[in-house]
Amino acid sequence: MPRIKLPTNIILILLGFASGLPLALTAGTLQAWLTVENVDIRTIGFFSLVGQAYVLKFLWSPMMDRYTPPFLGRRRGWLLTTQILLIISIATMGFMNPSQHLWWLATLAVVVAFCSASQDIVFDAYKTDLLSAEERGIGAATSVMGYRISMLVSGGLALWLADKFLTWQQLYLLMAGLMVIGVIATLLSREPEEDLAPPASLKDAIYEPLAEFFSRNNAWLILLLLVFYKMGDAFVMALNTNFLLNALGFSLSEVGTVNKTVGMAATILGALLGGYLMRNMSLFRALLVFGLLQGISNIGYWFLAVTPPHIISMGSIIFLENIFSGMGTAAFVALLMTLCNKSLSATQFALLSALSAVGRVYIGPVASIFVSTYGWPLFYLISIGVAVPGILLLLACRTSLVYTQTTGLFQRRVKFANSYKFAVYALLAGVSCLAIWLLSLLIFSFSAVKIYFFTSQLSLWFDLPYYQNLIFNIGIGIGAISLIIGGSLDFLAVRKVTKQ
Repeated sequence: MPRIKLPTNIILILLGFASGLPLALTAGTLQAWLTVENVDIRTIGFFSLVGQAYVLKFLWSPMMDRYTPPFLGRRRGWLLTTQILLIISIATMGFMNPSQHLWWLATLAVVVAFCSASQDIVFDAYKTDLLSAEERGIGAATSVMGYRISMLVSGGLALWLADKFLTWQQLYLLMAGLMVIGVIATLLSREPEEDLAPPASLKDAIYEPLAEFFSRNNAWLILLLLVFYKMGDAFVMALNTNFLLNALGFSLSEVGTVNKTVGMAATILGALLGGYLMRNMSLFRALLVFGLLQGISNIGYWFLAVTPPHIISMGSIIFLENIFSGMGTAAFVALLMTLCNKSLSATQFALLSALSAVGRVYIGPVASIFVSTYGWPLFYLISIGVAVPGILLLLACRTSLVYTQTTGLFQRRVKFANSYKFAVYALLAGVSCLAIWLLSLLIFSFSAVKIYFFTSQLSLWFDLPYYQNLIFNIGIGIGAISLIIGGSLDFLAVRKVTKQ
């Protein structure tokens, strides 16, 4: 009997759904469950640490490039493995009660987050290996659509079901059952063709992705582009809910309905529109046009800040802003796929996507300072300027991006070899400081968890020691300096090559 074959875009929607489903189950939905069960707020804070798996997934991504399971191939084999582990671990959470099994529930949440982050690693690599340059725009859009739909299912819909129809235990069993969608999609999908051999050893799987990427022309400018391309978008969204609630005075239900539901639908629509338009556009042109649109759309929030609040104007601005943001996201995901070497795509995609999250993660404190200093109207005008560096970096990277999309190859660096080594060493020093900071944070948090669970001092909590903040700031500073040095060398190298 011949195997049923589904269209590639259907497979990507289903796999995107399976990729996004576990996220809320260890974040917002789990927090709601713990809150309803009257778990202490400090304990709920501990549970937020499980999300570190999504940031640190690049640490174990080389294993998924190096090793191939004995079934279904290198990408589908790992997909099926992570999906089965997710079904088991999510279902097991459904047999827990926070008042009786809090420690076990925390352990299972860590397992779910780890398996979910691992599934993301393989799914990103699968998309990169499977799709041609012409298919990446619509492929990115369809996978984003599946991901966003699943976040609605395991987030808003899950909370509604838990409130009206199901117990929390039944809800988690239902979500485990929905993960079967991913298993079916994996079994009905096809394994990407292997044009290049996988790394010969785990050492090569760790070293080669970095060495290969940093040997490219414009590598450092590309890294800066990944940080800054969505920065204007992140700048606006960092305090979006606070602005709508406190500055404009909308109610929780109005913000939840419009900002979350309408905004999510607009993001999906924007991603699909962006993917469709990219069928007839080069990657560079799509990034440029969509980047300009998502930057200019921030003026809508300025309009809200200087006019009387109205639900219609709020909904319209949020709808348009999320449309353009979704278009930019589709092009950005296509860029990440384009930048990955197929034999090393799991590790490189995990590294590049982690770097692209820097702006989203760390922009909040900076945005709050701008709001408190300049007020909301000027803040939103400044947010348009924040989007400008991403556009300038894109223009600086035009030659290498066009070359890569056209040929499927990467231009190699020929200038300033010794100076580049200094930039690489500085970057490694910065990353090492951040690794030390993270290790000390985990040790500190684990010690606090042990004290919390195994002593009677249930309210015990500590502020982070001074040295941890110092190490973090040093790491960020050295990393930023290395990126500036590397980007400047790239710019000079491109000018020299152009003049010759």
